[in-house]
Amino acid sequence: MKIVEVLASPGLTGFYFDDQAAIKAGAVHDGFAYTGKPLTSGFTAVRQRGESISVILMLEDGQVAFGDCAAVQYSGAGGRDPLFLAQDFISIILEEIRPMLVGQELDSFRRIADWVEHSVRLNGERYHTAIRYGVSQAILDAVAKAKKVTMTEVILEEYNLPLVLEPVPIFAQTGDDRYDNADKAILKRAGVLPHALINNVETKLGKEGELLLDYVKWLKDRVLELGDRNYRPTLHIDVYGTIGLAFEDNVERMVNYFAALEKAAEPLHLRIEGPMDAGSKKGQIEQSKALRDALKVRGVKVEVVADEWCNTYEDIVAFVDTQAADMVQIKTPDLGGIQNTVEAVLYAKKFGVGAYVGGSCNETDSGGRTAVHAALATQPDLMLAKPGMGVDEGYMIVHNEMNRTLEILRHKEKAKTHAKEAFWS
Repeated sequence: MKIVEVLASPGLTGFYFDDQAAIKAGAVHDGFAYTGKPLTSGFTAVRQRGESISVILMLEDGQVAFGDCAAVQYSGAGGRDPLFLAQDFISIILEEIRPMLVGQELDSFRRIADWVEHSVRLNGERYHTAIRYGVSQAILDAVAKAKKVTMTEVILEEYNLPLVLEPVPIFAQTGDDRYDNADKAILKRAGVLPHALINNVETKLGKEGELLLDYVKWLKDRVLELGDRNYRPTLHIDVYGTIGLAFEDNVERMVNYFAALEKAAEPLHLRIEGPMDAGSKKGQIEQSKALRDALKVRGVKVEVVADEWCNTYEDIVAFVDTQAADMVQIKTPDLGGIQNTVEAVLYAKKFGVGAYVGGSCNETDSGGRTAVHAALATQPDLMLAKPGMGVDEGYMIVHNEMNRTLEILRHKEKAKTHAKEAFWS
């Protein structure tokens, strides 16, 4: 089965591009928008619509496969590729990627995806991570259609992985509506919540961390009130480096604060993502490791999750090798090809570091569904409900794709068992 044509269409994502630098510098909400001038290159506003590009592969037998190129909400921050706007990149896909794919035999997802991943443009630069991400989704979908199997089965076969017929815990993120949306996540019995978007010291964390501390207490009480005795989700909160800002990167002060957060969350387990932002990968690894080691000495069980400066597969390897975090977020668009997500999960698990298949609210339904197959095949500790910040839509997309795929795989396993029994009877 070959690819006979490649098309591309501009699209929208499930959220928005936000200028993280401007928000940290004090840009404030004006309704759903932000006031102030953007500080990151390429932005025309502090918040602007998220854009995507669908890469559409026409196959020999008339089937159609596709994947969506998309970038994270905070594009251009923390060492990431620049802002991804459809008008700037759609011609690159049609003029440079299309000739690479037309005529390709769909015999191996890894072979084709890795070829695109490592290709360079005439100027010597690699393709934007968003392009590599969307093209790899389309290739995975195309190979699955050519072989008439699920995308999960393609990954299992090509990476020689065991089939595990268990769902992966889903992480529901609330966005700024961290109270009502937390209720939604609890009512849906999300395994992990709420993210909470704590990206400003004065308005969300508190100068001494008091606002987040109060929120964690409320969140714990709300889980116990709306849940049942068997429902004990993990609390996972992304603070975007604000704890480091509030406590001046002082490890002892941060450990004391983590201990207070742990007590507030009991009996629920707590993770804190991105406690500080050191401004470089080297500095981030050093500071994150120092905090993690100090927490262990004190017996504080709050987990440190790497986010800032942990973007590419190579970054993830560096954080894992140094044991700088209890868990790494594998931000699918930032890694480029989806095969890098697969390999990052496997690498983290090999060395005993938690793996979180994340990504961004600013992706599309295609990215969410493809990530499900990567997660089912590799079995990380959790995966993000995406796209969007409204809980309901992203959770539905990921939850339903996971359950329908598991049902298909269980059916196939039963059919194999029955066939074996019939053979030996």
